[in-house]
Amino acid sequence: MSDFLMTRTLDEHAAETALRHDVLTGLTRSPKVLPPKWFYDTRGSELFEQITRLPEYYPTRAEREILLERAREIASVSGARTLVELGSGSSEKTRHLIEAMPALDTYVPVDVSESALKGAAQTLLAAHPGLRVHALLADFTKPLRLPDSPGPRLVVFLGGTVGNLLPPERAVFLADVRAMLAPGDALLMGTDLVKDEAVLVAAYDDAQGVTAEFNKNVLSVIDRELGADFHTADFAHVAVWNREQEWIEMRLRARSDLLVKVRALDLEVPFAAGEEILTEVSAKFRQAGVRKELASAGLELTHWWTDAAGRFALSLSVADGVGTDSRQGSTAGGVRSAPPHTAA
Repeated sequence: MSDFLMTRTLDEHAAETALRHDVLTGLTRSPKVLPPKWFYDTRGSELFEQITRLPEYYPTRAEREILLERAREIASVSGARTLVELGSGSSEKTRHLIEAMPALDTYVPVDVSESALKGAAQTLLAAHPGLRVHALLADFTKPLRLPDSPGPRLVVFLGGTVGNLLPPERAVFLADVRAMLAPGDALLMGTDLVKDEAVLVAAYDDAQGVTAEFNKNVLSVIDRELGADFHTADFAHVAVWNREQEWIEMRLRARSDLLVKVRALDLEVPFAAGEEILTEVSAKFRQAGVRKELASAGLELTHWWTDAAGRFALSLSVADGVGTDSRQGSTAGGVRSAPPHTAA
């Protein structure tokens, strides 16, 4: 792969150090909490792929619908010659954009998994032999230094993953993204939208129990990596809609009084029956809220696309005051949202 480069900003012990820190701090506080990134070992990634195919889980299908229908428009509006993807994983969805960008010079996937970066690059280069891939082995929640590449650049953050960040974390993240953007660059961001509570809860508590197994996988990861003695059968999967915050909370609830040992940390963690670990927050959004959060970070929302059912949105934003009017042929600052696609 002569057109493949990788820049490493994480050392080989970074994941272990972060896991130790998150488990120690998360399981000794009240209420207990574990970050959702620890779902995704090999087994967790397989389970999530199963989740995306479940009838209850609409976000992946809805986002793909938008990408398939709007990829050419997104490519035209952005004029991007470099595509930067945060949390790229397998880069599967991004291929729809790449195929719609004949002038694309460089793809910059950013992920913590070296194997995912290499696998995605191999697939993309086979299909697009003229493409350059400069991968970043990095944590996208930290400030990034992007490699030199032709502009304009389109930074994409798909899958609604921004909803896993709490509001203060989102503010920092969006400010970091804004700092990456030069005049003419843009951010394409996926956000799941507020909708009926029953639809939302079902998406995170499917009838087949795949999401429950996925949620409990974080305990298996801690058992394997840190010598803990969690038993997944001792915990129940819980998904609830927080109406005030407008987000889904995934939790693991102890079925009885427990004492869990984490040998690598020389830690004992008591659980009372019914006590919970918060494992994921998944915020749902409204267009006005997205616009406000982007504006607070110095970004101006210029385009808003949803699937036909209005379940999910892709937004395009630019550095405040820059605009993309020279390429889009519309009034700077105006939101183009072509019917019948409407926001929830």
